[in-house]
Order: sequence, then structure tokens, then C-alpha cells
Amino acid sequence: MRTEIEFLMKEASEPQSAGAGHLVNADDDVMDAYSRAVITAAEKVSPSVVYIEVEQPVRSRRPAVPRIPQERRGSGSGFIFTPDGFTLTNSHVIHGAKKIEVTLPDGHKHLADLVGDDPDTDLAVIRINAPNLVPAQLGDAQKIRVGQLVIAIGNPYGFQYSVTAGVVSALGRSLRAQSGRLMDAVIQTDAALNPGNSGGPLVNSRGEVIGVNTAMILPAQGICFATSIDTAKFVASRLIRDGKVSRSYIGLAGQNVPLPRRIVRYYNLAVESGIFVISFETDSPARKGGVREGDIVIGFDDRPIAGIDDLHKLLTEERIGRKSSLMVIRGTEQMTIEVTPEESKNRDKS
Repeated sequence: MRTEIEFLMKEASEPQSAGAGHLVNADDDVMDAYSRAVITAAEKVSPSVVYIEVEQPVRSRRPAVPRIPQERRGSGSGFIFTPDGFTLTNSHVIHGAKKIEVTLPDGHKHLADLVGDDPDTDLAVIRINAPNLVPAQLGDAQKIRVGQLVIAIGNPYGFQYSVTAGVVSALGRSLRAQSGRLMDAVIQTDAALNPGNSGGPLVNSRGEVIGVNTAMILPAQGICFATSIDTAKFVASRLIRDGKVSRSYIGLAGQNVPLPRRIVRYYNLAVESGIFVISFETDSPARKGGVREGDIVIGFDDRPIAGIDDLHKLLTEERIGRKSSLMVIRGTEQMTIEVTPEESKNRDKS
């Protein structure tokens, strides 16, 4: 009897099957691998992440109250990407700031100079002068895949160097910048972002920066966005070289409208909508070229235009000073007008 009881007790203390035991161990291994990936990536990029505080003047119609400074403070994140102190962040973090202060991971604070900002992509470059800086390694946006692990590091609500993890939810999203232009190739992620994360890095499991965290949708949960690192590389290089990103404009304001079906069929148009011209800037290229209020823009240099965003995409730096053809519908007549785009000064119009 004793031998039988000992056998039953021994059997009860063992896993019911080898498969169940392997499943438990596999789960542990998966969690360990996930944790190791997040920890390794965070430790690699954290020395490059900075906390940014800014002072911005407050515009008020009321007379300034004595002894009360007319300014406001804001904060955000950024990351060093060159050994000599060039740092990427969001345009909306530093735009209009009269003072920019950067706190490094070791706690030391440094004043930063604005190199340039580009509201159309919500990116900016600032620079600090400090020794022994650790630049982040930049990745390749072309290698990003939906579902892959990503880690966001930043300073939400001033809680410095906070780490969140998630996956790439979607690629190729479009997001409206504060300037009104549409940002393309935006990465959607469910790695949690909060106010203060703006400008921080989104990194892969190897600790390579693949995006610049820029926005979240409130009150939704798990819908956050980052500007592609490929876009950031291009914009940063132009900001360092020129202090700005040049784009062209033709100086018209309009709204998207559907085209009458008979017009679409009669002219066999490739689009069913266009831009209804409402107004112009003074001496704008569009007005000089002969575009009129009430015209509907449907093409630019033989490319169909279905709306304002299509036109924005075509108004690149290469078109500055180059004659281009604008196809419009005036009344019921289709006509082509020559315009010469000029350099944009971050206007709200196209």
C-alpha cells in the first residue's frame, strides 16, 4: 500500500504530459525574449534621448500686466543623431520658442540653438554643444513591416525617459500637419504616446530609430503616429544645409468639389473632382498666369489633380521657377494655363 501511495504522489507532482511542460517553458521563453528585446533596444537608444523645455511668447491683445511675464512653457522629446549635437524633434515642440533648453540623460542641461524647422512635416532640428554625446543609430523605413515590435521613448507629461512598447499597426498612413499640408508615409503604432512624447524616437528591436513620434488620436487608445525616418533624414539634411525645406507654391486658395458628370464624360477626365479656386495671394503665380476665381483645377503638368492634397504633393522644390501647365475647367470649357511656381514661404495656400 505504501508503495502505491508513493507512486501516486510522485505522479501527481509531475506534469501531466511532456507537451504541457514544454508549453509552459515555451511561454516563459517567449516572454523572456520579448523582454530582452525591449530592454536591449531601450538601453541602446536611451543615452540619445533628450528632454526639451521651451519658453514661447504669448500673444495677447490685452496690455501686459506688470511683473507677470507674458510667456508660456512647453516640453517635449528629441534624440541626438550626430556626435556634434544635432538633435531631431517635432516642429510643434519648438516652433516660435525664444528659449530652448535640453536636458541630457545624465541630468545636465544645455541651451540649444534652432537649426531649422519644417511645419509641413512637423520636424525640426536643434543643436547643443556638449561633450561625449551618444548619437542614435538611424534605421531604414523600407524594412519596416506591419506587426513588428517597436519601442517608443520620451518624456510624457514631464516623466523623463519613459518606455512603451507595441507593434507597427499600419504603414503608409497620411496625417494632416498643423500647417495644413498632408504628411505621407506616416507609421501607425499602438506603442502608447502621450503629450510630451512628441519628437522622441520610435525604434525597432535592434535599437535603430525608424520614426519620430508625432501625434496620437484622442480619446482613442492605441492609435499613435510617427513620421518615417526616411522623411526625417531628408528633412534634417535640408534643415542643416539651408535652415529650411524649400517647396514651391502657385498662390491660390480653394476647396475640393465634385465635377459635373457630363464634364467628366465629355472630356474623358481621369478625375471626378478638382479644386474650386476661391481666392489668390497678391501677385501670385496663379493670378499672373491667368487663373480666375471660379476655375476648377483638374491637372498639373499632365498629372491629374483630384484635390488640394494632390497639388501639394506636386509642388516640390524642383518646380520653383520652372514653367508648368495648369489644366482647369472654366464654365464648361477645358483649358491649359501656364504658371511659374515660386518658392513657398510656409503659406497656408497652395
